[in-house]
Amino acid sequence: MTNVAMVALAAGLIIGLGAIGACLGIAIMGSKYLEAAARQPELMNALQTKMFLLAGLIDAAFLIGVGIAMMFAFANPFVG
Repeated sequence: MTNVAMVALAAGLIIGLGAIGACLGIAIMGSKYLEAAARQPELMNALQTKMFLLAGLIDAAFLIGVGIAMMFAFANPFVG
């Protein structure tokens, strides 16, 4: 395989595994939020604020991975 093919494969793996990890992380966090809100309904607003903050951080980590993958895909230092 050429270097271009290896970089394309690596970019696909970065994006795919990052998406799977972000989806699983947000799903687990959402289920724990619902469980905590059912146990302590008076804390629902504080928990919701923290949940959305963490959801943004999880999504930001995935988008940083996408940015790195796109950098390697379009500004590939290994070509030529």
